[in-house]
Amino acid sequence: MTRGSPLGFRTKGRDAVVADGPVAALDLGSTKISCVIAEPSERFVQGQDYRNALRITGLGTTASRGIKNGAISNIEEAERAIRIAVDAAERMAKQAVRAVHVNVSGGRPASMSSSGHVKTQTGVVSPRDIEHAVSAAIGRADIGKRHILHLNPVGYSLDGVTADRPPLGMHGEVLGVDIGIVTLDASHLRNLTLAIERAHLKVAGVALSAYAAGRGTLLNDELAMGTVVIDMGGGTTSYALFRNGNLAASGSVAVGAAHVTADIAQGLATTIAHAERLKTMFGSVLPFAHEDREMLAVPLLGERGVDAIQQVPKHVLNGIILPRVEELIEMVREDMSRHAPPEAITRVVLTGGGGQLQGVRDLAAHHFGCPVRIGQPILGQGAPEAAQQGGMAVSAGLLALSLKPDRRISMPTEAREMLERQQMGYARRVGRWLKEAL
Repeated sequence: MTRGSPLGFRTKGRDAVVADGPVAALDLGSTKISCVIAEPSERFVQGQDYRNALRITGLGTTASRGIKNGAISNIEEAERAIRIAVDAAERMAKQAVRAVHVNVSGGRPASMSSSGHVKTQTGVVSPRDIEHAVSAAIGRADIGKRHILHLNPVGYSLDGVTADRPPLGMHGEVLGVDIGIVTLDASHLRNLTLAIERAHLKVAGVALSAYAAGRGTLLNDELAMGTVVIDMGGGTTSYALFRNGNLAASGSVAVGAAHVTADIAQGLATTIAHAERLKTMFGSVLPFAHEDREMLAVPLLGERGVDAIQQVPKHVLNGIILPRVEELIEMVREDMSRHAPPEAITRVVLTGGGGQLQGVRDLAAHHFGCPVRIGQPILGQGAPEAAQQGGMAVSAGLLALSLKPDRRISMPTEAREMLERQQMGYARRVGRWLKEAL
């Protein structure tokens, strides 16, 4: 299929964005690859939910190949699967795309925070003062040769008084800024980009899976109040903590819903396909009455005929599921505790295919000790029923970011030069700067 012109946007003032063509999101998961194409409205106004300004025109999904635990394991198979998903979406949309916004969950994403304090030059905070404070914060961060994926200011202070927004024009002597940084292995990003480029596509933007899921499901109040989004994918589970509308911390663990399926297949001596069906249709992490009397027909692996079907009580299935899901939640909670104190988490939103498992919401609420809800993707108009599931939250967020990218300022020159010295040239590939308008 002949591909169209590159995607482009232009900003007009501070209240409107004009789109020049279709937008496309490519969700590279360990169990499935999805491509969603949408047509944005010509104009949207701040204050409105810009995500509803999208009209879904194409959707393509295929089984994931060449991707393991979020990382590219076979470049040829990954390229082939990407082509299948994108071509299916293009045929449905009756239009071609050339650039895609893509998620990243592998590459050992790591989150860190850093603070910088400087004296204001004139006693009144200026953009230059904020640049100096940001440079000071970056200088204290040990980034090494890793790639900076997200770099967010999450808080400010002026003479010890904290603020959520830049204190521009205010009088003060000492300005401080707290930044959150998400990095990942540079080789992972290069391999991911290579697989997409081999499919004759360009990478228009990259976002952490859980961050994209948050942008695709969270309400504005949730973005501000310390909400954690946990994206339970097939091979990995990633999380993102939002504070003051920005990404404050993130991380991932190499366990996902596919590991639950593998446990079922091994425990019941059945195929992966039947284990997935049992998990989806009958699986739960909560006990129910009479489970010992409810029997499930489970085909035995490698056997044929009606004699090769065993009858298994439902509580046996759920007894396999519960320990793995509990382990997964505890792994996420433990990793999260290294980046944010428990009191900073006021709400949890679950997304991804694993988040649809019966009872997982109540189990997560028990472990985190706060309200938990299941996040539903906001995909705008015309979304087919297949797209209105928790597993499409990442795609919804990628589309949202393509329509309304995070506001950015250029990285301060001194900070960029500092990173170039630290990384011996790797910093020239850094493409995600501050997401804050001055």
